[in-house]
Amino acid sequence: MNAAFDPLRYRADFPLLARKVHGKPLIYFDNANTAQKPQTVIDAVDGYYRDYAANVARAVHTLGEQATAAYEGARDKLAAFLNAGGRDQLVLTSGTTQAINLVAYSYALPRLQPGDEILVTQMEHHANIVPWQLVAARTGATVKAAPIDADGVLLLDRFEAMLTPRVRLAGVAHVSNVIGTVNPVAEIARLCRARGIPLLVDGSQACPHQRVDVQAIGCDFYAMTGHKLFGPTGTGALWARREHLQAMPPFFGGGEMIRTVSFDGTVFADPPHKFEAGTPNIAGFIGLGAAIDYVQRVGLERIQAYEAELLAYATAALQSVPGLRLFGRAPHKAAVLSFLIEGVHAHDVATLLDHEGVAVRSGHHCAHPLMQFFGVPATARASLSFYNTREEVDAFVRALDKVRRLLA
Repeated sequence: MNAAFDPLRYRADFPLLARKVHGKPLIYFDNANTAQKPQTVIDAVDGYYRDYAANVARAVHTLGEQATAAYEGARDKLAAFLNAGGRDQLVLTSGTTQAINLVAYSYALPRLQPGDEILVTQMEHHANIVPWQLVAARTGATVKAAPIDADGVLLLDRFEAMLTPRVRLAGVAHVSNVIGTVNPVAEIARLCRARGIPLLVDGSQACPHQRVDVQAIGCDFYAMTGHKLFGPTGTGALWARREHLQAMPPFFGGGEMIRTVSFDGTVFADPPHKFEAGTPNIAGFIGLGAAIDYVQRVGLERIQAYEAELLAYATAALQSVPGLRLFGRAPHKAAVLSFLIEGVHAHDVATLLDHEGVAVRSGHHCAHPLMQFFGVPATARASLSFYNTREEVDAFVRALDKVRRLLA
């Protein structure tokens, strides 16, 4: 165990972790769905509404200036967090889904023609499949999926072989939300770059677990979600290369994304603001800025090391449960464990675990193609974070054994 890392030191920072469910201490193992929020994030959101609630970039009065400084300060923190290379390369969005749709409609749609292809993988979240299908249907392009093996590892040689001259864009998950596979995104970016193919990386599940450096990865677009990074819901970002943002037309139209408007035409603002029409989620991004501060204080390298140890412990513990099948055994993976118990539906497992105070997700996890690959309709998923403990894993396994005996 990482002697330098004490999860109990941080659990106290997350108020919700102290509650009980059905009279049992809460064991929150649904972090891939959304992470809990530290008190500093809650205080930052509350402080905005209590002390300086005002719109941003629209007023010269004190409250407006304070709100704008805090909101744009969050952009600066996020740009540094991702090593964005410039705040103008970071578009603030409601999350990864909006970020990918922005690329689909503003970048891909004007460039796609009949016969073109968009290449993704079999492990993608629906957010990295459906937008491409929608723009492909409008242009005569097609969406292709590179295969994975039985362990959930992307077959990189097959991916490379599918990077034909017909491919106009590729999209891959940095980390699978279902099986935790960590894809070699820097190598994938190198393969794409050698062929002049832009690469989008879905970083929703990577940012909470490891340090992300978009410059080192070498991709063209990187999408992330704030609520999985211990921040508020409705926050996220798209990082993109400056030349792409300059060439892309706006996706939404409205206030605050313009220089001038007349009935003869409109002159748009420079990136990133030309993609940020309307009043944003001001409180949410101020909270996300606080979440980034918090994670930086804990240390992403320390988080990654501890979670790797906890994942190894949980994996070994689950393998002792009779009749339990684990999905995804990639050698490089995040702390995500999808499983089934023989003869028991995933929803029944999750429902009964809830009565033991254990929160896991069940279902297809917005990854129907991956469920089809494994030949199952759904799985249960336990996803861990740095505030989880070995003792919680032990209690989880005892609860699983109770569920198994109840439903056997």
